[in-house]
Amino acid sequence: METDAGETVTPQALKIRSLLAMFCMHAGHVISPARLISALWAGTPPRTAATALQVYVSKLRGQFTQAGASPTLITTTSSGYRMGLEGHCLDLALFESSAARAQQAIHADRAQEAARLLSQSLTLWRGRALADVRTTPALDGYAQQLDERRNALHEQRLTLELRLGRHSQLIGELYGLAQEHPMWENVHACLMIALYRSGRIPECLEAYQRIRGTLHDELGMEPCNRLRNLHRAILAREPWLDDHSRPPSSAYAS
Repeated sequence: METDAGETVTPQALKIRSLLAMFCMHAGHVISPARLISALWAGTPPRTAATALQVYVSKLRGQFTQAGASPTLITTTSSGYRMGLEGHCLDLALFESSAARAQQAIHADRAQEAARLLSQSLTLWRGRALADVRTTPALDGYAQQLDERRNALHEQRLTLELRLGRHSQLIGELYGLAQEHPMWENVHACLMIALYRSGRIPECLEAYQRIRGTLHDELGMEPCNRLRNLHRAILAREPWLDDHSRPPSSAYAS
């Protein structure tokens, strides 16, 4: 939580952070105590879980007060608890708003605007979703959905940036992503294309050999057909590699 002065206030207790995550996931909707208890204790709650939940909700309201927000953000209803966001906004809502506007720009063939909006939405991320509370299936499952959403938009943005001829500016970021995700084949494909278009052919081929070795050592597999086709295209210096107007994935998908 961030105060109006820009100060970050984070609950220390894991259960309270997890409870806040659940409320954020279902902001504006009533959540039953049974569902919250199941999420917080992974289906094996103690006998005192109902009382403990009430204590955690009370403490979370106290955290809201500390952050300068009203404790009544969380209200109690006959069927559970509800967190409203009147006057407040989640980073997730900002992320989805920018992403939606980016899709509209893509459909209208406004690539530069779409790339800018996707970059804007991705800068809201600070590591993996719910990284410090992925302790139960309910929270971990939702966090994985968010991570996949982020990854899909990241790939989309990288493709747009390559189509806009920004390959040289992408190389540093792509190296970082390839190191962070050593088996993310589409990221390695974008890195290979960016290096090729920047005239860095040896590094481009090394990038392919690196992911090929990783996949072989970790999974006993060869790279996917698209990546192998891209490697062959680079060796043959096929003309499409320098055609920025073509989406890279469509060019080496056969």
